[in-house]
Amino acid sequence: MKKIGTFLARASRGTTLAGAFAALAAFGTAAMAQTPPAPGASARIDAIRKAGVIRVGVVNNPPWLVQNTAGDGEDWAGPSWMLGKEFGKLLGVKVVPVPVSHETKVPALVANQMDIMIGPLNQTPERAKIIDFVTFSSTGVCMFGRADNPKFTNAKTLEDFNKPEITMAYFSGAGEEPLVRQQFPNAKLRGVANSGSVAPIEEVMAGRSDVAPLNRMLWPNISKKVKGLAAFPKENNCQDSKIFEIQAGMGVAKEQQVYLDWLRSVAQRMQPALTAEEQRMTQNLK
Repeated sequence: MKKIGTFLARASRGTTLAGAFAALAAFGTAAMAQTPPAPGASARIDAIRKAGVIRVGVVNNPPWLVQNTAGDGEDWAGPSWMLGKEFGKLLGVKVVPVPVSHETKVPALVANQMDIMIGPLNQTPERAKIIDFVTFSSTGVCMFGRADNPKFTNAKTLEDFNKPEITMAYFSGAGEEPLVRQQFPNAKLRGVANSGSVAPIEEVMAGRSDVAPLNRMLWPNISKKVKGLAAFPKENNCQDSKIFEIQAGMGVAKEQQVYLDWLRSVAQRMQPALTAEEQRMTQNLK
């Protein structure tokens, strides 16, 4: 109560009493977001406190979670690691990474081999049936083409690529294939084998295709390395793209509503810092 009184006194200087109470409400909301549920409210949190550790599933997945193999500094970096450490800090426990693969991360979570998969995970309908999500990011694609190709640069909307005169390349068997086929049925679709590149860049640069999809987070680095390309949408260097968007974040086993609500409240409070860290890590993607 003394802290609240002091806060209210300071906040009321130079402002109205209503403004001071508004500031107090904001202060209280932030404090509640940081305070873990009381003992007995969440079996998961009680178990974490008793063990003295929070087990976080990890797998290298830039830019959200990046493994440091240099031998100095922390073993992991990225917004997922930042948020995972915040959970541990607020619970007063040590963060213990549990290495998994992309194939085993969901089964290991369901099998209680970790308290949370900080991965992160794309929130798909299939996964949502068996786990709950704490989302703080999203995946999406940029459409890219040659900057000197008017068939690409004249496009004002996504539908402008859905025309018979547009040739669109994509990697056969990649996650974008069914989305491309569904979104652009009128375009001339050109499925090509993946030669080890992150996107069909050679197809576009050689003029065999007018446009191709690329993970939005890879675009900043690609645009620096490969001159003569342009992206759609071009605003904010294509980092706000909603094309083929899928929400992404962390996963927890179901039937843990109190635990889930607390995790989400912390993630919401941390969102500006997580977004800034994601942008920083994106600049290093190759």
